[in-house]
Amino acid sequence: MTNEEYLEYLKKADFEKQLAKLETKLKNTEVILYGAGEFLEAIKHFFNLSGLNVVGICDRRFYEEQEGSLFCGYKIIPYSKLKDSNTKTILVCTLKYINIIDNLEKLFAGKKIKIEPLVKKSFLSEIKEIFG
Repeated sequence: MTNEEYLEYLKKADFEKQLAKLETKLKNTEVILYGAGEFLEAIKHFFNLSGLNVVGICDRRFYEEQEGSLFCGYKIIPYSKLKDSNTKTILVCTLKYINIIDNLEKLFAGKKIKIEPLVKKSFLSEIKEIFG
């Protein structure tokens, strides 16, 4: 997708309103972003995420030797160290997030941590993601 296509998607999802609600809900809460790809880059290009207290970003493609480097201005947290973090909230920054959230919930089984998408879809869109 192009940045313009991502922007159109974000407009349809009313992301600006979603972001304002997240900023209020997560005020003073440390957040880790999960999913370092084009979608997050487009979000950062068009929207200001400074209202979220982002302490780092994680992705399966980040390795330990990248720890402390930056991606989109956020400190990289290698996937192998994600479980050791003290954050209580992870925001998944991908278009398709259901399986990712499921996998992260398994990783954090027994820990009290909130995992949710940065950009929520409609219920119908989620059903389509699950069943094709």
